[in-house]
Amino acid sequence: MPTPRRNAPSLNPDGDLFAVKQRKAVPHEFVLDAIAALAPQTRSMFGCLAVYVADQIVLVLRDRLNLTADNGVWLATTEEHHQSLRREFPNMRSIQVFGKKVTGWQVLPADAPDFEQAALRACELIVAGDPRIGKVPGTRRARPTPRLARPPARGPGRGRRR
Repeated sequence: MPTPRRNAPSLNPDGDLFAVKQRKAVPHEFVLDAIAALAPQTRSMFGCLAVYVADQIVLVLRDRLNLTADNGVWLATTEEHHQSLRREFPNMRSIQVFGKKVTGWQVLPADAPDFEQAALRACELIVAGDPRIGKVPGTRRARPTPRLARPPARGPGRGRRR
């Protein structure tokens, strides 16, 4: 009688050998619907969903279980635009998760009474090409490997001679 394999692959309830990892639900998906005409692209970023239009990051959608004060729609902007945007979005404030008093990132808090209305208004501004919302992300540079962490050079003509 054959003995059962200890490390046999487990099957999911559908009988598939390799289960596909479930994607997280898109937070505040109505925002993507509102800017769909711009063909936005999304990428995961810090456990949130970053939204790009053309070459600019315009929004981050956040709905996390920890540090819930920053849940909502983050606007990519600069400090020079805060005052004019605050006239349109009275509940807008700097995000708190970075620990700075003022950041370029501003949040339309999910717990604000006008959250959906404000988020949809932000989408209208993005569709209209409002220059106050959106940033071209900086180029990423490869981090240099620290000198001590590099493996020693070996091979012909390298290393110590005896």
